[in-house]
Amino acid sequence: MYSEIYLRLEPLGMERVAAATRDAGHDVRIVDLQIFQHRDLFKEIESFRPQAIGFSLNYLANVPEVIDLAKEIKGVAKDCFIFTGGHSGSFVADEILEHAQGAITAVIRGEGETATPMLLDAIGNGSIGRVPGVLTAEGAGPTPIMLDDLDKFFPARDLGKWRHKYFIGVLDPCASIEFTRGCPWDCSFCSAWTFYGRSYRKSTPEAAAEDMLSIKEPNVFIVDDVAFIHPEHGFAIGHEIEKRKIKKQYYLETRADVLCKSKEVFHYWRKLGLEYMFLGLEAIDEEGLKLHRKRSSMGVNFKALEVAREIGLTVAINLIADPSWDERRFEIIREWAISVPEIVHLTVATPYPGTELWFTESRKLTTLDYRLYDIQHAVLPTKLPLQEFYRQLVMTQNVLNRKHLGFAALKEVASIAGRLALKGQTNFLKMLWKFNKVYNPERQFAEHSREVKYAMRPPRMHTETRPSADDLYIHMPKPARPGVPAPSAAGR
Repeated sequence: MYSEIYLRLEPLGMERVAAATRDAGHDVRIVDLQIFQHRDLFKEIESFRPQAIGFSLNYLANVPEVIDLAKEIKGVAKDCFIFTGGHSGSFVADEILEHAQGAITAVIRGEGETATPMLLDAIGNGSIGRVPGVLTAEGAGPTPIMLDDLDKFFPARDLGKWRHKYFIGVLDPCASIEFTRGCPWDCSFCSAWTFYGRSYRKSTPEAAAEDMLSIKEPNVFIVDDVAFIHPEHGFAIGHEIEKRKIKKQYYLETRADVLCKSKEVFHYWRKLGLEYMFLGLEAIDEEGLKLHRKRSSMGVNFKALEVAREIGLTVAINLIADPSWDERRFEIIREWAISVPEIVHLTVATPYPGTELWFTESRKLTTLDYRLYDIQHAVLPTKLPLQEFYRQLVMTQNVLNRKHLGFAALKEVASIAGRLALKGQTNFLKMLWKFNKVYNPERQFAEHSREVKYAMRPPRMHTETRPSADDLYIHMPKPARPGVPAPSAAGR
């Protein structure tokens, strides 16, 4: 639901896998189903006649759609080898194979740049089961392998069509870029650290700048889970960008404690064109932060907002709405969010496969429908009647939406939309009129009553002990150096 309005991001991971696959000698096409329709996919299959099709499953809610597409493709191209990969797909790989009933032959768990070319080479010679990270109906292959060099494959952006469709808010159009990969923190609601094994890798400043130089769009979203953890890396990339006289507007995500500790690098990037920043505060009280194991404090969070204001950045904040909230709690959130100048978004607390919360959340899941795991639906029991919870949620989101897109901001918004429309960019303009259509409590409530064709397997609960590393990680953490303790499953 969120992506129906606020953003549509370049499929950077798919483009990088495409680049690696093309480098291995294969002819590659990309059909981005964020933009194109199913009929466009089948037209491409008919004209291109691929020997293999890979689906990127970064979002759990897309699992049923991909399974149905795989089955339909098998009806028209029975000899085509179909596989999936992607972040969320990695955590439910065995379930995907089970649901697909043979339509999907393999699932790649973990990073795709290394595994995909190996998988394609293994087709037909009986060695698919020996490809690292690959799961088939016969079992799992060796442990997934990480890409050893982030500079190795620049995204195959030339394979993307209708690139003007990618945007995030007023940055329209907007490309994406990756400077680093992974996250060393261990928030209980997040699966970045469990996917990457708490690793943290960096591109070289020179390669990052060259990739930036290749981008034609005037706006760029830096997709790193936490930008500029190492400020010296951020400065070095910035210097290379300055050398190449690159002028862009930037959007990035970071943590409040990183911003406070390294505000100089963000101030420097403000001069380079940094306009927007996303901060996942998650809560406005210490109890909420402790619940999500954010390893921050409200003092640091509020200090980060002051730093961002001082630098002159437009900040978007995320707060996690818990199903236990009542009317008074929603009212408190509305009052606080209106009192601050920042843009405030709400997501609903959701235990995802791949998060520690998936194994430790003691409240019984109310649904196992993949489609409702989109951080905009309640999948845990709500204190309020479910429809009232959605009414309060949408009311709060609508108040926050009007704060920035209502009459007070109409003049500025109209000016921005007008300038973009003159350039042929209408993504932001369309966004302004879609809120009430996409976000309404009747729709969200009704979506719980849809027939569930594919249901997730419930988690094995760990209410008294922490999940094991085998339960949590896709890429296992590297063994600690002598004398240095390895991080526990909880990542302490």
